[in-house]
Amino acid sequence: MTISVLVADDEELVRTGLRLILDSEPDIEVVGEAANGRQAVVAARDLAPDVVLLDIRMPEVDGLEAARQILDRPSGTHVVVLTTFDLDEYVYDALRAGATGFLLKDAPAHQLVAAVRAAASGDALLAPSVTRRLITEFAARGPRADPSVVQSLTDREREVLLLLARGLSNAEIGAELYIGEGTVKTHVARLLAKLGVRDRVQAVVLAYRSGLVT
Repeated sequence: MTISVLVADDEELVRTGLRLILDSEPDIEVVGEAANGRQAVVAARDLAPDVVLLDIRMPEVDGLEAARQILDRPSGTHVVVLTTFDLDEYVYDALRAGATGFLLKDAPAHQLVAAVRAAASGDALLAPSVTRRLITEFAARGPRADPSVVQSLTDREREVLLLLARGLSNAEIGAELYIGEGTVKTHVARLLAKLGVRDRVQAVVLAYRSGLVT
């Protein structure tokens, strides 16, 4: 299965570089480009890509508002934010809007590819350490969640959530718990549904805010 990607950045050189890196991978195809947030929203609607690589600072409509509009639609598209600053205030708002992960613009090529694959599959919180740091910072800034929110989880689902919070992939969780990767995916799907969240990132934020993870 080929992962379709929309690249949105106001710098043509950046878009070209991202396209060259991603199109060289056999399982990834860049299906479109956007030079501003307005174009990104329209292209995401028309192309329904698996992943949108979205620069947070763009003209007309900024990346933050573009992320909100893209993620407001139930399309299954995931947004990975591109940022120059690893603690950019906009990034917190992007997480609040539902972005799956964050990637620094100077990240090496292999990290970019890994981020796209992870976002498309929902298999990880993303490789860059900035993502985990941002999640913990974001959770600390927000209101505390009622601890009872995680009581509906089974003991196994709670174990899986704790390992998600450590940034482990499905395969790594399976190895840790001595269960198959397919079983892990089932547990993840069930805990997301019980918690009423859209993806693993939001689940981990809730785990922090409920006090399950400290």
